[in-house]
Amino acid sequence: MTDFIKTQNSFADGEVSPEFYARDNLNGLSYLENMDVIAGGGLRRRRGLATVDTLTSSARLIPFSVSETENYILALTDGHMLIYDGATVICDLLFEWDFDDYPKIQYAQRNGTMIFVHPKYQPCILQMGSVNFELVPFEFKRNDSDMTLNMPFMKFDDAATINITVTANSAGNNTATFTTNKAFWTQNSVGGYLLLLNNQWRITEYVSPTVVYAYTNSQYNLPSDPVTDWYESAFSDRRGWPCSVTYHQDRLIFGGTPSWPSGIWASRVGQYNNFNVGTGLDDESIFVTLLSQQRQQICTLVSSDNLQILTNSGEWAISSKPLTPSSIEIKQHTSVGSVATRYLPPQKIEGATVFISATEQDIRELTLDALGENYNARDLCTQAKHLMNTPTDISYNENTRQLFVVMTDGNMAVLNQNSALGISAWARYKTDGTFKSVATIAGKTYVVVARGDTCYLETFSDTALSDASQYDFSYTASALPVRASGHNARKLRIRKIVARTLDTKTLFINGMRAPFPDNIYDAAAPGYSGDVSVNILGTQQNCITAPWTISSNEQLPTTILSVGVYGNYTI
Repeated sequence: MTDFIKTQNSFADGEVSPEFYARDNLNGLSYLENMDVIAGGGLRRRRGLATVDTLTSSARLIPFSVSETENYILALTDGHMLIYDGATVICDLLFEWDFDDYPKIQYAQRNGTMIFVHPKYQPCILQMGSVNFELVPFEFKRNDSDMTLNMPFMKFDDAATINITVTANSAGNNTATFTTNKAFWTQNSVGGYLLLLNNQWRITEYVSPTVVYAYTNSQYNLPSDPVTDWYESAFSDRRGWPCSVTYHQDRLIFGGTPSWPSGIWASRVGQYNNFNVGTGLDDESIFVTLLSQQRQQICTLVSSDNLQILTNSGEWAISSKPLTPSSIEIKQHTSVGSVATRYLPPQKIEGATVFISATEQDIRELTLDALGENYNARDLCTQAKHLMNTPTDISYNENTRQLFVVMTDGNMAVLNQNSALGISAWARYKTDGTFKSVATIAGKTYVVVARGDTCYLETFSDTALSDASQYDFSYTASALPVRASGHNARKLRIRKIVARTLDTKTLFINGMRAPFPDNIYDAAAPGYSGDVSVNILGTQQNCITAPWTISSNEQLPTTILSVGVYGNYTI
């Protein structure tokens, strides 16, 4: 057997899947739980969780930053929107959208207001009222001259062959009966708007699949023939409401509806409730449709250097500067696709847009090339796809450089990312319970955790050693299989394992407690910094397993800078 000394002084690749175990160039681990990879490449026990509040149900978290000193967490519980300022609920608003629909809610913020959209509901706006916050419906701007609404109208495919016969109605001069040449109307048509005879009409009553009553604010003349040139409002209970939203170049942008999934509507510049396309002047509203050989369902919009459009089958961008009706440069750059079944908000990390792919197995980084012309979508979890288990929420903490991804199994995959230092390390977080949602505001990361039958709002804290002051958690870091001189070890005999620690008070190496000086256990002591070791004698036949595992279930700080293994091996 040949003697060897193998020291690993960087864990910058984090946990990697078994298919990469034969690579020589990895600074990774075979398992990493409840530990973070720090800036120097070492390992540190994760922060504990501090309880903020007890919730009445599970919740979805949304960050809301009004200014440097006004930062709030919105907790959407069943029927309520709780607005937290730190640990205090400063406002409890009724939120009447169905709880089961919360995963598809999207939002966009401008100054002290936030707009929420969902394909089933009329958008609503969170704003400051005379005393406190209030939720109000999003309304299109009315024209004072004739009270018409500045809303977008369009011709839907199923209405192309529909003709409307307009007849007088006994309800009044401004009311008419609309009769179609075949079944077309539904109960959801009531409240919707039509554009015909140079007037806007609001449907007031459903009579049958071919007959409805409608009202207009203006006078009209009864046509002698059926009307073929007519349009419906783009958004309504029948046709659906915007699925995605953002602000870009001082315009409010809506993306996709159930009836027109590839449409993009941009408001007039500076008038966020004016979507009248007018005569196509530079500052007027815009409507475009994504066209390709594949079905394009817009999943989300991102305002970055360009307007990024993430669909179920690709990534598009509108690069026009300024964005005007006559100069729209739009093209598809990549063909990854995004998740369409729920909203997983893309995160801005080091200038890139990070999003979860349609397969729910990739976390992609959308960046422009060196020329600033084309986007590419690099995979951030190429070596750790086994940690991706149907993501349900995502958030990035810029202060700690961590990307938190909540999974359906209740665990979190956490990416410690620092490109300047070559760190891209995935790990898993577990707690006594299940993670439900995550959001970050002002450098603090909040989570909703279900513990038993109760849900809690909690936050990661530098001073918390346990979770919620009562739930202990353990950590584990296991090495990759030993390779030496470019070869896999067939038989391994380990004599000693040495760990270099920093401010550490607990450590088990391969199940054996590492010895520390007694004085470090004083509460005021920072912990031990230096080398600790355990002596091990034994032959390892199955060399694809980890030669060492560092762990502890004691609620004490641990930081590992490097691990060295001394022994013999046979190829």
